[in-house]
Amino acid sequence: MIKVIVTGAYGKMGREVVKSVLRTEDIELVGAVDSVGEGTDVGSLAEAGSTGIIIEKDLEEVLMRVRPDAAVDFTGPHSVYNNTMIYLKHRVRPVIGTTGLSPEQINDIVAYSENLGVGGLIAPNVAIGALLMMKFAAEASRHFPHVEIIELHHDQKLDAPSGTAIKTAEAIIEERGTEIQQGSAMEVERLAGARGGEFAGGIRIHSVRLPGLVAHQEVIFGGLGQTLTIRHDSITRESFMPGVLLGIRKVMRLERVVYGLDRLLFE
Repeated sequence: MIKVIVTGAYGKMGREVVKSVLRTEDIELVGAVDSVGEGTDVGSLAEAGSTGIIIEKDLEEVLMRVRPDAAVDFTGPHSVYNNTMIYLKHRVRPVIGTTGLSPEQINDIVAYSENLGVGGLIAPNVAIGALLMMKFAAEASRHFPHVEIIELHHDQKLDAPSGTAIKTAEAIIEERGTEIQQGSAMEVERLAGARGGEFAGGIRIHSVRLPGLVAHQEVIFGGLGQTLTIRHDSITRESFMPGVLLGIRKVMRLERVVYGLDRLLFE
């Protein structure tokens, strides 16, 4: 059995993780942490009845008491970096689904994990369909180098662009390079931000935030007389759970934190 705690257990994603772990035979939920909902039995959030696992606020105290093998974190950009460093300090393997970590923070986490020999995962997107979308987009960029990305999320998402959009752009750049000149050099943006954010290689990323959305992305390629669109939609948060469970199982044999579930899915 892999012993796991969930941090951010009171949130929408945290509840889905709790529900999935409670239904999984080889993973055991041993703790729950959140800054809100203290004293709540997580079973009531997951429609699982009483479990005896109560949401607590003090992450480090929970880690020292229950000694989990791994921690799944769906908190926020403001807290996830410190949380991750705490997990590693206690030799707990992090599975991070929160986006918003800076490249510098990711590098710090990876370096610290290497020094400790403790594995983990930082995954901008844990939906397996989204990982396939990114892989297909990277492949398509070899033949259609002109590309823009539109990502759409619910209006409570704090960071823009999404980690998935950035990871997709990185994968495309790795495949096709930065030498491509996209768009017209004479282009005039009459409204600031109308053309979206400009990534390396001239790739434009556009972010949409509206109620009713969950997590969606389309990668649009343009070529001579044709376009190609690769799109993924997460209709419900359940779509992320197979990837979360896969991540928990995979980190148990890693000796450093890796960035991207694709590194484990397509190995």
